Amino acid sequence: MKKLQKGRKLHREVGQRKALLKSLASSLILRGKITTTEAKAKELAPFIEKKITKAKIGTVASRRYLSQFFSPKVVKKLVDEIAVKYKDRKGGYTRIIKLGQRKSDSSKMAIIELV
Repeated sequence: MKKLQKGRKLHREVGQRKALLKSLASSLILRGKITTTEAKAKELAPFIEKKITKAKIGTVASRRYLSQFFSPKVVKKLVDEIAVKYKDRKGGYTRIIKLGQRKSDSSKMAIIELV
């Protein structure tokens, strides 16, 4: 029997989808706020929150885990700045603000930012 799979496909194959999430997460970490489609923002939020929670541990093992996903520059900022900022917070590191529809193709847009 076919079961429902978790997550959105975003009209991409598995490798492309993983690369998209890594790229969006890197941009969010470096900039603090990005504008994207609502579906991509909703898919990015749990991905980045798990990585921030891992960065809060701050061990060598957690840095190596994060380096599987991000460049050294991004890992350094994530562990040294962002994780320290959210040290006492138990979750909910991101906020999604809906913007309305894009003119060209009417897709729903949103801003995702670090709280």
